[in-house]
Amino acid sequence: MTVAETTPRGGSGAMFDRIAARYDLLNKLISFGLDKRWRRKLVELLQHPVAAAPATAEILDVATGTADVALAVARAFPEARLTGLDPSAGMLEVGRQKVTAAGLDDRVTLVQGDAQQMPFDDDRFAAACISFGIRNVPDRARGLAEMARVVRPGGRVVILELGEPRGGIAAPFARLHVHAVVPMLGALLSGAEEYRYLRRSVAAFPPPEQFSAMMHDAGLRDVRVARMSFGAAHLFSGDV
Repeated sequence: MTVAETTPRGGSGAMFDRIAARYDLLNKLISFGLDKRWRRKLVELLQHPVAAAPATAEILDVATGTADVALAVARAFPEARLTGLDPSAGMLEVGRQKVTAAGLDDRVTLVQGDAQQMPFDDDRFAAACISFGIRNVPDRARGLAEMARVVRPGGRVVILELGEPRGGIAAPFARLHVHAVVPMLGALLSGAEEYRYLRRSVAAFPPPEQFSAMMHDAGLRDVRVARMSFGAAHLFSGDV
């Protein structure tokens, strides 16, 4: 068996299986602890469609990973039910432990699956979100179309994603962090190759205006984008 056959594809479920145990710590270090604040903003954007839905609304968290976002959404909307979808069995196992520890097994369900071909009916969810995950979907346009498909009319899709700052006084420092600090932390705490992939994937992610156009092409309307922390991340939303 060759090295190419044994090395997980960048961004694949198998790649994330290898870093699942340290993923939460790495997220905090890589984002300077800002990931929690960014997630709070994501939850705020879900409030309107969830409030307008029936009390038993279902919300989908795509690329749920270790379920941090699913748990934050479940706490924000005590009547809602959450489904988290992720391709990595290792990440989902960590997530299930956290769901059980939070006493939310009755409202949060984690499912292994592909964002490009979701195992859900049309118009099932009141809203869907994806945090730091759309970058890893090989066919982003298809992933966006799938989120639009499974969210009912009047619902919303919210996307939080890292980006490489391209302007402003802090941009050079943020780029240094992505290109030098992130791979170093990854090598120390997990695997160097996985975090070289992270650096490459952040640098390759399309500019906000281009990604917003992809969302519109996927069938989402009233697409909005908010720049977070000097452009280190962006929060996108679109209605169905």
